[in-house]
Amino acid sequence: MSSFNDFDLLPTLQTTLDEKGLTVPTEIQERAIPALMEERSIVGVSETGSGKTLAYALPILHMLKSMENRGLRINLEGMPRACVVVPTRELGEQVTRVFKPFTHTTRLRVRSILGGTTLDIAKRNIEGPFEILVATPGRLVKLLDRGLINLCDVRTLVFDEADQMLDQGFLPAANQIVSACPPVRQLALFSATINPAVQELINRLFSDAEIIRSQGSSHLVPTLTTQNLPVINGKRFPLLEALLKQSSQEGTLIFTNTRDQCDRLAQELAKSGYPCSIYRGEMDKVERRRNLKAFRDGKVNVFIATDLASRGLDIEHVGRVINYHMPQQMENYIHRVGRTARAGRKGLVINLVTERDQHFVDQLHTIQRSPAKKTPSIEARH
Repeated sequence: MSSFNDFDLLPTLQTTLDEKGLTVPTEIQERAIPALMEERSIVGVSETGSGKTLAYALPILHMLKSMENRGLRINLEGMPRACVVVPTRELGEQVTRVFKPFTHTTRLRVRSILGGTTLDIAKRNIEGPFEILVATPGRLVKLLDRGLINLCDVRTLVFDEADQMLDQGFLPAANQIVSACPPVRQLALFSATINPAVQELINRLFSDAEIIRSQGSSHLVPTLTTQNLPVINGKRFPLLEALLKQSSQEGTLIFTNTRDQCDRLAQELAKSGYPCSIYRGEMDKVERRRNLKAFRDGKVNVFIATDLASRGLDIEHVGRVINYHMPQQMENYIHRVGRTARAGRKGLVINLVTERDQHFVDQLHTIQRSPAKKTPSIEARH
């Protein structure tokens, strides 16, 4: 399949694709969109930045608008026909932004109930009839328990970035959400990796689903350049300073392993005259969102984060990722470096490597030698 025109999408959707210059689907889009349009349940495993959101958004919009064209319009409050469950507020906002341009021509309505907002705001967000709900699990379960949202008419339920969601212990919530949907419904799960928790969910709820695994999943994209810098006598900061002195038009995302490491590094950089923002767990959610926006908007060029920022976030101008501390697991490494070199763009990852990291680096060399299919189109990155 060479173009989005080949999917036989509704003209209203194709018009928006044309306006946005989206022409060539990525591998996961090419394989998942037809399956979802045929109402099959799927598990999609694909590398970060490969366009998973659009892979399920287009079939959902096509299905819902087709129903409306047949006279099956939604008139009841709080009863969506499609539900997308995401692990974090930031990813929820990102997913909503992918849907929004297509709602202008279809006139379909997307609402969100995300963690970090008050219950009153969440209740206002779901007033009146709407077709698509984007929600974090905790907030959705609360509204289900209070009878403020009803999933009995859901035709498609999507779990996006499932590995991150289930890492945070959301399996019971996931089971409750599925149970609130009709017995006959389409299920879709998307993830960059399959960890034991995700595998358990697949075994429980997706035993009949079609598994779609892109050739690049669990591999590094070919547009990513890797540099390994040896850390001598534990002196990391001078290496980082030298890197930051090099001019960079794009943003730098620096990963640490713990919240304390994140805070200490931010303090050191501030003392040395490098403006930066942080993004980690156990911080005020409003501040975290404000810091992310400042980095996304280019107001700060250096962003220090824990693995909380390694999954799902799509920030276009991240030109390099620096692993100030190497992660303990290869899965986390793949997610971290997936914040750059997205959708065919070039990117750089710089690893500060100690002697203890050598075994990890040896594993990394094996992955880098593994073939991965090139992402075909920069336009279809969402």
